[in-house]
Amino acid sequence: MATQKLQSVRGMNDLLPAEAERWERLEAGIIRRLKSYGYRPVRAPIVESTRLFTRAIGEMTDIVEKEMYSFTDQLNGEELTLRPEGTAGCARAVIEHDLARQSAQRLYYMGAMFRHERPQKGRYRQFHQIGAETFGFPGPDIDAELMLLTARLWRDFGLNLTLQINTLGRPEERARHRADLIRYLEARQSALDEDAKRRLHDNPLRILDSKNPAMEEVCAGAPRLFDYLGSASREHFAGLEAMLTAAGVPYTVNPRLVRGLDYYNLTVFEWVTDQLGAQGTVCAGGRYDGLVEQLGGKPTPACGFALGLERMIALLPPDRCALPDGLLDAYVAHCGENDGAKTLPLAITVAEMLRERGLKVILHCGSGSFKAQMKRADASGALYAVIIGDNEAAKNAAIIKPLRHEAAQTEVALDQLGDTLCHALEQIARLTRALEDTL
Repeated sequence: MATQKLQSVRGMNDLLPAEAERWERLEAGIIRRLKSYGYRPVRAPIVESTRLFTRAIGEMTDIVEKEMYSFTDQLNGEELTLRPEGTAGCARAVIEHDLARQSAQRLYYMGAMFRHERPQKGRYRQFHQIGAETFGFPGPDIDAELMLLTARLWRDFGLNLTLQINTLGRPEERARHRADLIRYLEARQSALDEDAKRRLHDNPLRILDSKNPAMEEVCAGAPRLFDYLGSASREHFAGLEAMLTAAGVPYTVNPRLVRGLDYYNLTVFEWVTDQLGAQGTVCAGGRYDGLVEQLGGKPTPACGFALGLERMIALLPPDRCALPDGLLDAYVAHCGENDGAKTLPLAITVAEMLRERGLKVILHCGSGSFKAQMKRADASGALYAVIIGDNEAAKNAAIIKPLRHEAAQTEVALDQLGDTLCHALEQIARLTRALEDTL
């Protein structure tokens, strides 16, 4: 009797050498770009307590209800789950090791995720993500940075994606909207599909994200969450829009963008394409300020994204999978009156301008005195600080301050900043090479 040929599990694919090498180049390029924005790696286990995901993602979400690979540990009876996404495990690690108390964190992770769903092009049961998570930054500046970072990734790899953004407000605002939304949908039950009827009292907001054309009219007439937002939520979203506009990143406000995980609040966003059929979302994320506290930690603002490697690979020609490496070149600090009303938009523009020149740059996000920002600049390992205060903003200039060698700081016009900084870095590189040759 012939031995049955063994095959990989349905929806879980092998990567043979040529394809695996292409994946490695893609992963290395993405990680280099993350590092160029000051993000550091974290690795959490593939298997976590099932309770982590039911508490974080939400018991009534599709992921928890239908898609998780869960099992009972035969040794101790503990309920365990193969991770279906990366944010919950990253947040658990931050809480367990008290990272957010030490300082604000920019973190990234990569690896396999698992969901039991119908395999199709761009959607698999084992899939791979690289994600970035931030902890300790309450303002829309870090939301904008995540979108600028991903926008730069698409330029790095020659991808043409469209940014959609929305705001979900705060929990109490969403609760008021939810009550009115349920009443609206209950009055139209005959027009709801089976999926909408199932979600009606457990997760009605997800109904608005329905892809069923028959639901279009019902969804279009539903109460708008934006109309329930208070001034703080509106200001957060307006700040994000202003920063994206100042940085020249095109976007569309999609009021029906809600994401499928319960932990989101305020900002949500997706980068989408029309080249992958139904699986058009390549990267998605948003803000989840309540998650750390929900998992037992202290209240901590947080924001992040995850991008799907399978979907990026599907979009990429084989020759677009490599980026140059390098050290951190500059830390952009900014400090001004009225919460930096003049300096912050300019600092965002300057950081992006320097990254356009190929430099590795951290932009200071969040509050902090000038002294505190310079401490962070020094701790970042950057070779130079680029400083923008109200005086510099008024003169359309910046100060370049060396951080790793003794030299005077200089004020430079912004239209000469890139050339001046690149020249200074080239001199350091030449001196370093000359010193290495003498050793």
